[in-house]
Amino acid sequence: MRNMSFSMTKEQIRNGTKTVTRRLGWKFLKPGDVVMACEKCQGLKKGEKVKKIRPIRVVSVNRECLVSMVEYKGEDVRREGFPGKNEFWFIEKFCEANKCDWYAEITRIEFEYLEES
Repeated sequence: MRNMSFSMTKEQIRNGTKTVTRRLGWKFLKPGDVVMACEKCQGLKKGEKVKKIRPIRVVSVNRECLVSMVEYKGEDVRREGFPGKNEFWFIEKFCEANKCDWYAEITRIEFEYLEES
C-alpha cells in the first residue's frame, strides 16, 4: 500500500471532513486503489517515522486545470476540508504550497475512508 502525505490537512483526514485532494502528481491512481493517509511521508529527519492516519480508497481520479475548481462553486473547497473558504482562497494556498500557478494541470482525487483492520 502506498503512503500519501496530508501534512497540511491531517486534522481534516482524522475527523473525516476531507473527501477530495488535489496533487501535481499521482497520475497513476485508479478508482479502487487503497492508499494510507499519513501526516508526512517524505523529508523525514533521521529517526523520524511515517505517522499513519487512516486508510482511504480512491473513488475517482481525473486530470484537470487547477483553476477549473471554480466550476465546483465552493463545493470542492468544503470537500477539501475548508468549509467557509472560497475557491480563490484555496487556489492561492495550493499554488503557494506547490509552487505552481492557477493553470497547473493537477490530479483531482476523490476518496472514501476505510476502517482499519
